[in-house]
Amino acid sequence: MSRPQPLDAASLPDNEPVAWQAPPANLMQTYHPLEVDFVVGRGTRLWDRQGREYLDAIAGVGVTQLGHAHPAVVEAIADQAGKLLHVSNLYGNRWQLRLAERLAGLSGMQRMHFSNSGAEANEAALKLARLYARRRGVARPRVVVMENAFHGRTLATLSACGNDTVRAGFEPLVEDYVRVPLGDVAALEAATREHGADIVAVLAEPVQGEGGVQVAPPGYLKALREHCTRHGWLLMLDEAQSGMGRTGRWFAFQHEGIVPDVLTMAKGLANGVPIGACLARGEAAELFTPGSHGSTFGGNPLACRAACATLDAIEREGLLANAARQGQTLLDGLRRTLAGRPSVVDVRGLGLMIGIELDRPCRELMLDALREHRLLINVTHGNTVRLLPPLVLDAGEVQRIVEAIGALVR
Repeated sequence: MSRPQPLDAASLPDNEPVAWQAPPANLMQTYHPLEVDFVVGRGTRLWDRQGREYLDAIAGVGVTQLGHAHPAVVEAIADQAGKLLHVSNLYGNRWQLRLAERLAGLSGMQRMHFSNSGAEANEAALKLARLYARRRGVARPRVVVMENAFHGRTLATLSACGNDTVRAGFEPLVEDYVRVPLGDVAALEAATREHGADIVAVLAEPVQGEGGVQVAPPGYLKALREHCTRHGWLLMLDEAQSGMGRTGRWFAFQHEGIVPDVLTMAKGLANGVPIGACLARGEAAELFTPGSHGSTFGGNPLACRAACATLDAIEREGLLANAARQGQTLLDGLRRTLAGRPSVVDVRGLGLMIGIELDRPCRELMLDALREHRLLINVTHGNTVRLLPPLVLDAGEVQRIVEAIGALVR
């Protein structure tokens, strides 16, 4: 894609001033947004109402893989909106079938259920685990989950999360989880000895995004695969954030040369149009039957066509290779720049999924980056700067991010 041209503030749509309140008066207080209102996006850039340009290094928390207003996705959405938005899953949908076929080929999965978000996709995966347990006569099934994990905010997925702050106030929760540290095979073996008769599945993120960009150590996913196969458990991988090319492969599990039984995805699948998917193979792919699960909006023609256009663009523009190349350059640059800084605990990542862990809470850096460097970043797990730039990032933008982070982190 060509670099976006500067915009004149007077030409921006809907350019009236906004009276900001903190928090906004008519919204439930689930977020505390920063006081900037973006009105136009092109590629990796955003413009606010005053016409000021920003570099987006968070991509809507890993959603806009192609950047903003990608021409192919814009064209697909506009064309489909003029034809058919929604008919429900009571009828055929050729774009849903096309998307399912594409994802099956890319992932090694066989069947899939479409929803609207990662949380819903994970909810579907957990329901598959329950059905799988019933077939095996397990009355109270357990699922192994990872400490520090994040799988969504429905009650079942919230219960599976490894963050006490996220779960607080929503008790009683779903309690049938066994928690182990990510990367600790010995802890998994111990959990198997204690709860093995009731365990039916493992649910894990190859890279824990909300948990501070914690990358599963080399060989761990392969060990999980072997362990699940040996014990007859389902291996369920949550790639809502790490999928769709973010780590330099279509899915992060492909770095290990394995295939899970259940795979969940969302975020970057349609470049901003809400869609989630729960994919399965083998016995897990046959567990849902008509009436056992569903979604009113899931997999509608608009979302599925946008997803197909996104997949096409990632392939056509060589963005898997670009994510791997620019991600490594960004990681190396940050490590060099931040080396020896006393506040920096670790700089880690895979592809364009990078975390800079500090020795203190650092949410204020989001506002500092916005005001001082016109850069969008994110802080997760309280003390980790998270970078999830669009896969179209170029070398000059990598350098700009490195310089900005170097100036922000003392």
